[in-house]
Amino acid sequence: MSAGLTAPAAGPLANRRLLAGLGGLAGIVLAWEVAAAFVTANAVPTPQGTIAKMFSDGWTFYGPHVRGTGWEALRGFFWGNLIAILLAAVVVLVPPLERVITQIGVASYCLPVIAVGPILTIVLDGDTPMVAMAALQVLFTTLIGVLAGLRAADRTSLELVRAYGGGRWQQLIRIRLVAALPASFAALKIAAPSAVLGAIIGEFLGRIDQGLGLAMVVAQQQVETERTWGVALVAGALAGAGYGVVALVARLTTPWERTS
Repeated sequence: MSAGLTAPAAGPLANRRLLAGLGGLAGIVLAWEVAAAFVTANAVPTPQGTIAKMFSDGWTFYGPHVRGTGWEALRGFFWGNLIAILLAAVVVLVPPLERVITQIGVASYCLPVIAVGPILTIVLDGDTPMVAMAALQVLFTTLIGVLAGLRAADRTSLELVRAYGGGRWQQLIRIRLVAALPASFAALKIAAPSAVLGAIIGEFLGRIDQGLGLAMVVAQQQVETERTWGVALVAGALAGAGYGVVALVARLTTPWERTS
């Protein structure tokens, strides 16, 4: 009876969300059209002109740049999150180190990217500076999210593990890691677009042959306004895809969150 009463509500709710999303998209396109009509010097191209230019450039142009930025962002996402998760685990296992580790996270968040980018470009080779920039962009967000999740573990369950002779390590493995999944995935969803942003910012300042950041800089220098906006749209789509993939993994990994 309960399932029969609640199931029909899912359809209207999904429809409302779809309509809200379409309405928001229509509003953005309309605002874009208005800006293109009133902003001088062709600084803002029309949506149809931008889309036409994107199709004209095609995957031959965008493919190498998307692969370059995507690969940099993916590696930065992996390493930055791995370091953040390990640091959060260290805080739980060795509480006296919390102050030092949180200061490291805050420092990584507060570093000015305009200053860090050139330094990384001098010190590191190839696309490694972009990977490092992407990792820096995700470190603090994931560290705080995972740490909050680890601390959200049920106290009764933790005491039960302790009563059976388990220490902090056993509590971490058996209780805290599972409890941390929702908060951790919430942080990872934010970290995925941040990794793309970090990689693109690194490309602005680095020495590379391909990447969306490089494509955007070249298009700006050549006063290719429509291409510049097209690259920005593709970069936004790449960041959105990263968010979507993490959200899908979270949905499959923590099904209890959908029913809580």
